[in-house]
Amino acid sequence: MKQIKVGIDAGASLIKIAFQEKRRMHYKKYPIDELGDAIMWLKMVAPNLLVALTGGKAHLIKQKYFPNGVSIPEFQATCEGARLLLFEEGIKMENPFLVVNIGTGTSWFLIHNEKYERILGSGIGGGTFTGLGSLLTTSMEYEKLTVLANAGERGNVDLLVKDIYESDVPPIEGNLTAGNFAKGMKVKHSEADRMAAITNMIVETIVLLTLQAAAIHQTKEVVFIGSALTYNPSLRGGIETFTNKLGLSSTFLRNGEYCGAAGAYFSY
Repeated sequence: MKQIKVGIDAGASLIKIAFQEKRRMHYKKYPIDELGDAIMWLKMVAPNLLVALTGGKAHLIKQKYFPNGVSIPEFQATCEGARLLLFEEGIKMENPFLVVNIGTGTSWFLIHNEKYERILGSGIGGGTFTGLGSLLTTSMEYEKLTVLANAGERGNVDLLVKDIYESDVPPIEGNLTAGNFAKGMKVKHSEADRMAAITNMIVETIVLLTLQAAAIHQTKEVVFIGSALTYNPSLRGGIETFTNKLGLSSTFLRNGEYCGAAGAYFSY
């Protein structure tokens, strides 16, 4: 029986799978609490598997389901996957360049040809979006939170530069944030406004850290990947707008959330 190779990226909230069929890469994902369904689907589609695993929960899945599987270091899988997906999409980057992986938290990598290095990490990311979202709204579902964020007005929650200067001309752009969530309960606002403010705080934090990393390592090329960007137009749009304003070149991979799974697949 022919063996089929599969790359699995087991993160804090998602199981992402990469495999090749008829010379084309295919990708699939499941919530972490549907792990049993993911394994059942894999074994049904291809009973004889060669499995390469990466991510925080890889060792648990390997131990329980795939004892003969191969473990690939997470940072290696992420960077190799990013390089492979850039090639797959026909995108050429100037060396060195940054890869910013926005998952539950956010990691920054510096890539130069075949070398890579994790240079920075932050707890701000997709986990912040869903976690704070569930605390500040009545919804706990990621998709609903993204709809709220896209419909909200952050200026009803955030104190903006133009709010401080009022009728005077501000020395910097008036729509920039002077204080995240600084208006508190002083101004009437909605759940959508709160989600817009959460998203903006995440965007500003990630972009400012990216700008500092780019300056230190003398590059303006940035590739953004990660599951937090998927179906989240306000997060992606905010990052793209701010990075471009600050003189950075931003690239978003079509299948960027699968970099870890693709990297594990091709590293086997």
